[in-house]
Amino acid sequence: MDRIYLDHSATTAVDSRVLQKMLPYFTEIYGNANSQHSYGRDALKGVDWARDTIASLIGAKSSEVYFTSGGTEADNWALKGIAEAYKDKGKKIIMSSIEHHAMLATGKQLQDAGYTVLYAPVNNKGIVDLEYLKQNVTEDTLLVSVMLVNNEIGTIQPIKEIVKLCKEKGVLVHTDAVQAMSSL
Repeated sequence: MDRIYLDHSATTAVDSRVLQKMLPYFTEIYGNANSQHSYGRDALKGVDWARDTIASLIGAKSSEVYFTSGGTEADNWALKGIAEAYKDKGKKIIMSSIEHHAMLATGKQLQDAGYTVLYAPVNNKGIVDLEYLKQNVTEDTLLVSVMLVNNEIGTIQPIKEIVKLCKEKGVLVHTDAVQAMSSL
């Protein structure tokens, strides 16, 4: 039976060009990039090159690019980190009701820790209800989190409008953009 794989945004075979670029880091330049010896410094050059390349692709500064083991770790790091760093501002977080399971689980953990987590509804096409956000994003809201491209239904959220609304209220925005690189 032939199989067709349709989840390439979650994981996929390594492109041969990527493999060729990475081979030296598996066989020759394998030092710990945080070490001070020459093997580490050589490995760090590769990490810095990757960071610079990604930053240029997404219009960021290299110092704004962090590497994690995957989307779940990155989302958890962002959500929990912002909650802790800005807890004096308030304890309200809003996320869409169709976030990735990892985000919803972290939202539950934050609720258990005393945060108020609101789940913004979506319409029948999976688009976040902007009116709900307008009514519920207030100055005591720490963060609004909406995934840019939904991993199950492919909905692309109106992130520019969400950012504009939140910016007017001085509220931070987080977006899980894991699926976006292959979708936009």
